Amino acid sequence: MNEKIVIIRYNAGNIKSVDFALRRFGVKAEISDDPEMIRMAGKVIFPGVGEASGTMEYLRQKGLDIVIKQLKQPVLGICLGMQLMCSYSEEGATDCLGIFDTEVLRFREGKIPHMGWNTLEGVKGDLYEKIKDGTYVYYVHSFYVPVNPDSTASSAYGPVFSASMQRDNFYATQYHPERSGSYGEIILKNFVYL
Repeated sequence: MNEKIVIIRYNAGNIKSVDFALRRFGVKAEISDDPEMIRMAGKVIFPGVGEASGTMEYLRQKGLDIVIKQLKQPVLGICLGMQLMCSYSEEGATDCLGIFDTEVLRFREGKIPHMGWNTLEGVKGDLYEKIKDGTYVYYVHSFYVPVNPDSTASSAYGPVFSASMQRDNFYATQYHPERSGSYGEIILKNFVYL
């Protein structure tokens, strides 16, 4: 296995912004939906802004739903990528990948989408080296994952929710590290250099 980083290409937005964020600190990634290239990558990033049911359908058509679940190298899901790694989403009543045994719920209070800066609390794990509680990160989302045993940080917008999770080689952030300034860059670097 090589140390190439592959960003999964699928029918979601924001993929290029992750690529640009990596390039800012000198890391060149491949953007691909080729199952073999994804399997052979050293690290995989599964980003996205979009809608759960249509995206899961796209992943199934490409066979990527099976590929992603079988990956053994570090995988980072971002925003929609994190939600699709859960078992079920209220968005479109969608069965998802089931990597994290939790569901994705719709915000039912406050202005939706939750968009803007919010603090991380209870940070722990590999993504948060040099990151402390109270660090601000950037969110754009209408759905959230409740705090659960795999949570590695939380934020609050009405309910307290999972800002990030980790299970084995799978990492996930609800916020957008690629849009979270210098601290987001540290979080991305922490993943890239695991």
